[in-house]
Amino acid sequence: MLMATDERGRVVKRPSKPAIGTMLANLQRGNAHMVLERVDEERPGAWYVQVLLRENNVFQLEYRDGTADRQYQTQTISQEKVLGALLGWAAAKPGWRDAFMWNDLAEYFGPKGGETLEPSDAAEPSTGPGPS
Repeated sequence: MLMATDERGRVVKRPSKPAIGTMLANLQRGNAHMVLERVDEERPGAWYVQVLLRENNVFQLEYRDGTADRQYQTQTISQEKVLGALLGWAAAKPGWRDAFMWNDLAEYFGPKGGETLEPSDAAEPSTGPGPS
């Protein structure tokens, strides 16, 4: 099941394209990030894409494919590109990542000592390395 959550704690189960677009469009100070998460209790790991609207009006986009060694980040000023990525990820469309150059965050946010990170641990986007 797909779930969308914003910084204010609003949760939308099975969000529609318009709902995802509205959540993205409503990002602002005090509500500057949102997370789209795939919830599947039978599948270990965490699958999500999250967006942080930084103070300089740059969108920081991150996604994780199951484990901390598959976590990536990029930045853009284009809300349109971010929306395309969110909708592509939500629909599991191939190529949704292609409009960006991604930084591998595994070395920065990988589990320590066998620790497994869950989506709630990553609800706020990291402030890892900047754009390449």
